[in-house]
Amino acid sequence: MSGKKYAIGVDYGTQSGRAVLVDLTDGTEIADHVTPYPHHVIDEQLPVSGIKLEHDWALQHPADYIEVLKRSVPAVLGESGIDPADVVAIGIDFTACTMLPIDKEGSPLCFFPEYKDNPHSWVKLWKHHAAQDEANRINEIAAARGEKFLPRYGGKISSEWMIAKVWQILDEAPDIYEQTDQFLEATDWVIFRMTGNVARNSCTAGYKAIWHKRDGYPSNDFFKALDPRLEKLAETKLRGEIVPLGTNAGGLTEEMAAMTGLKPGIAVAVGNVDAHAAVPAVGVTEPGKLVMAMGTSICHMLLGSEEKEVEGMCGVVEDGIIPGYLGYEAGQSAVGDIFEWYVEEAVPAYVKEAAQQDGVSVHEWLEKKASVYKPGQSGLLALDWWNGNRSVLVDTDLTGLLLGCTLLTKPEEIYRALLEATAYGTRKIVDAFHSNGVEVNELYACGGLPQKNRLLMQIYADVTNREIKIAASRQTPALGAAMFAAVAAGSANGGYDSIVDAAKKMARVREETFKPIPANVAVYEKLYREYSKLHDYFGRGENDVMKRLKAIKEEA
Repeated sequence: MSGKKYAIGVDYGTQSGRAVLVDLTDGTEIADHVTPYPHHVIDEQLPVSGIKLEHDWALQHPADYIEVLKRSVPAVLGESGIDPADVVAIGIDFTACTMLPIDKEGSPLCFFPEYKDNPHSWVKLWKHHAAQDEANRINEIAAARGEKFLPRYGGKISSEWMIAKVWQILDEAPDIYEQTDQFLEATDWVIFRMTGNVARNSCTAGYKAIWHKRDGYPSNDFFKALDPRLEKLAETKLRGEIVPLGTNAGGLTEEMAAMTGLKPGIAVAVGNVDAHAAVPAVGVTEPGKLVMAMGTSICHMLLGSEEKEVEGMCGVVEDGIIPGYLGYEAGQSAVGDIFEWYVEEAVPAYVKEAAQQDGVSVHEWLEKKASVYKPGQSGLLALDWWNGNRSVLVDTDLTGLLLGCTLLTKPEEIYRALLEATAYGTRKIVDAFHSNGVEVNELYACGGLPQKNRLLMQIYADVTNREIKIAASRQTPALGAAMFAAVAAGSANGGYDSIVDAAKKMARVREETFKPIPANVAVYEKLYREYSKLHDYFGRGENDVMKRLKAIKEEA
C-alpha cells in the first residue's frame, strides 16, 4: 500500500457533474471525469408525462445526481490506477439554491407515482425564477416589519432562494407542501444519500435560507406574517442541525461504497456551494482578498472579521465560506453571457469568416484585435446590464446600454467596450465593500474566463487598480470540495485538521499575475467616473427609461 492519500471532489454544475481525484500532499489533480445529466435542465416539460411547464421554471431529476457518483467516481479511480483504499474522503459542491421536497424516509416526492405529475414535487434548480411573486412579498413584508435580516442580504431576498421556493410550493401545490417532511438543498440531499444522515451546511443555510449563526432563522412571527401555514416552517420542514463546512457528515454507506468503488466508512464532508468552494482552492483563507468565480456571470466572495452592511451584497454569513470568518458575497448577473450575446447575435459576417481563416474562435479574433487599442481610444462606454443588475443595485429590470458609436466604430471596439463594462461593474462592487469597511486589497480569479481571456484580466487589473492572481486549476470548485473532504477526514487519517492547513499545501495559483499598468489606470479612472454617472442616472431612478421600454414591450 502506498503512503500517498487522496480525496475526491465532486462539482455539481447546471448541466453536468464532474469528479476530480486529488493528491492530498500538494493538491495535484490526478484524474477527472464528467457525467452529463441524463435529464439535463427540465424547463419545458416533465419527463415521461410531458406535462408543460410555465415560463421561468427550471427543474432537475434527483436521480441524475446519483448517476454522477455512479459513473464519474469509478471512472477517476480507473483512470488513475490508484488503490481505492488510499482515498480517505469525498466532498461535493453544488449550484444553489437548488432544492427539493423529501418524505420521512428521505425520498424525493417526484419518485412517487402519485406526485410525479406535479412539477412542484421535482428539484427546483437554482435558476428557477417562477417564485418572483413570493420573493416580492417576502421583501415587502420584511421591510414593513423592519426585519433585521434584510440588510444582511443587501436589502432584498432573491426568488432563487429557499424561502421563496418553499412558499411557491405552498401557494400552488399545498398537497405537496403537506406531504413534505423536509425541504433540503440538493447538496445536503446527496450527502444524505451518501451517509444516511441529514446534515445541513452553514453555507447554503446562511446564503440561501436566511439562517444566521447567532439568530437562527427568521422568527415564527415573520413566517406567520407571510402565511399562517408557514408559521412553524423553521422548526418542522427546515429542522435539523446546521454545521460548518469541513464537518464530517458521516461515513460512506456500504451501498454507496459498492456503487462507487470506494471503501465504506470513509469521511464524507457536508455539502458546499460551487463558487464558495473555490475560495480556499486559490489559497484565500483570510480577509482582504476578493475571489471572482468568472464564467457566464461572476460571483464575488470576500472574508471579513466583523459583520458590516454593504449595499447590494447577496449576503454576509458567519462560517459561510471559511469557518471563523464572515463570508461576504456579491455578483454580476451577466459577464461571459454578454460577450457570448455579442458574438452570437451582433458580430458581422466578415469577422466570423476572418476568424475561420485564422483558425481561431470569434472571441479569440476579437480579443486579439481589441488588445491593440489603448484605454479610451474607442470612444465607447457601456453599461453591463444585459441580464439586469445583481450588485449593487439588485434590479433585474435594468438593461444594457452602449454609448459613443459612430459610423467608424469597429466590432472589436464594441467587444472591448463590453469587456470594460463588466470590469466597471466589478469595480462598483469592490468600492462598495471597501468604502463600508470590508477591505479589498487584491483580487483572485478562477473559472472559465480567466483561463481564456488575457485582455479581460488586464482590463480588470487596470480598472480596479489591483493585482489579480489566477487559479492554476481548471476545476477550482472540485478542488475546494476535495480540500474540505480532507478536513472532514482529519490529519489522523491522512487529511488536514483545518481548511487553512489544507489550503497551505493544496491550493494553487499561477506564477504569472496581472498587475495594473499606471498609464491605463489613469485613463480608466476618468472612464469609470463617466460609467458611475450613467450607472446612477439609469439605475437609481432619475431616468427609468429602461423600465418604461420594458413595459411598452410587454404591452406590445
